[in-house]
Amino acid sequence: MAKVLTRCPVCEGTLTISELSCSHCNTHIQSQFEGCRFCRLAPEHLTFIETFLRCEGNISKVEKELGLSYPTVRNRLSSAITALQLTESEAPAPPTLQRRDVLDALARGEISAEEAALALRDLP
Repeated sequence: MAKVLTRCPVCEGTLTISELSCSHCNTHIQSQFEGCRFCRLAPEHLTFIETFLRCEGNISKVEKELGLSYPTVRNRLSSAITALQLTESEAPAPPTLQRRDVLDALARGEISAEEAALALRDLP
């Protein structure tokens, strides 16, 4: 099945869903329906969110699975939250990284000294 279009291919305006139909009984319902937030995401945001959920929100696991540094994963998480248009009150707090996690990642060579310094500076 094709993915729902969210932007008009002519003018780039926002498209709305105007008809739903049942493939079983052929019932058709016409109205103006709001699409879900996830339907509007770019493929790269959706892929990141799926990985994030598969890793149960553990940023260290996401780093390993995607082969990215901590700051890059955090930036992608922030970008996905922005793309979903979540306000701060709606957005789940990002998992907190412990000082030991940063130092371990540095020791394993997964992040550079500069990335570790940035990550440690952001810790409470």
